[in-house]
Amino acid sequence: MTHRTLFAGLIAGGTLALSQPILAAGERVAVVTPYLSAIATAEMVESFQQRAADYDWTVEVFDTAGDIGAMASRIEDVTTSGVDAIVIVSIDPAQLQDQVDRAADANIPIIAIDGSLNEAVALNVTSDNYVLGQTMTDYLFDQLGGEGSIVRLFHSAHPGVRQREIALDDALEAYPGISEVAQHYVQVPGQIDDSRSAMDSILLANQHEGAIDAVWAAWDEPGIGAQLALEAAGRDGIIIAGIDGNPQAIELIESCTSFVATVRQGFSEMAEIAAEELQQIFDGAELAEPERYAPVELITRDSLGVSCD
Repeated sequence: MTHRTLFAGLIAGGTLALSQPILAAGERVAVVTPYLSAIATAEMVESFQQRAADYDWTVEVFDTAGDIGAMASRIEDVTTSGVDAIVIVSIDPAQLQDQVDRAADANIPIIAIDGSLNEAVALNVTSDNYVLGQTMTDYLFDQLGGEGSIVRLFHSAHPGVRQREIALDDALEAYPGISEVAQHYVQVPGQIDDSRSAMDSILLANQHEGAIDAVWAAWDEPGIGAQLALEAAGRDGIIIAGIDGNPQAIELIESCTSFVATVRQGFSEMAEIAAEELQQIFDGAELAEPERYAPVELITRDSLGVSCD
């Protein structure tokens, strides 16, 4: 099944739902996210659906295209309809507290993938986002030799991204020779185009040599936007690092562009863990812990065996 076929559906009121559930038997599971346009989120949703097929679940996906209010409404809708479980992807449950509380009060288990801990949520499956941010930041600062000026591309509304920012803040305190010359709150969806536009403006405002040494991208897609801006401006000597292990980012690293590193998250693994643990809930078992971490991996030119000399 192709990605396009999988997510082809009915778009109405800013919400996308699969026109046909993936299956027509077993427990009913609603998957709700505001960020299906993000490659990582799409990978998690698709992997969850594939694993759900093994359990004979009926799965319906709702995407609210960045609209948190619409996401709250969709959770209310599926709670009223009496689904057997709700899976929320790439969102902090606290942003939907009233809705997740009502679902929990209705004895509907809620699983968060790439979210955060919450009393109303049975399980959060994620990466250790502080470690992700720390791993990427340490590598980037090492490449700078502990001195230089960086641009921060971020999106604090995502709980995982916020933890990565905290890792950056801690590193900036530990590296007094590195300063932040500019920052931009990335708009989602449209994160690549938005980051490129922002980086265009930042480059114009910082044209002298050495004004910018690196771009710290909270995830890969803003870094890809920054790469496009650097190419368009013909600016050399600025490096980029991101997080996720996006295939396009890895290709840019292999191609010896300004993009020098990413930290791969186990998105498929997150979704598989979430599905397996949800089946345990359906079987009446108690989960051993409220949060599970998937593995991460630093990807660089060296790890890919690429020489850019």
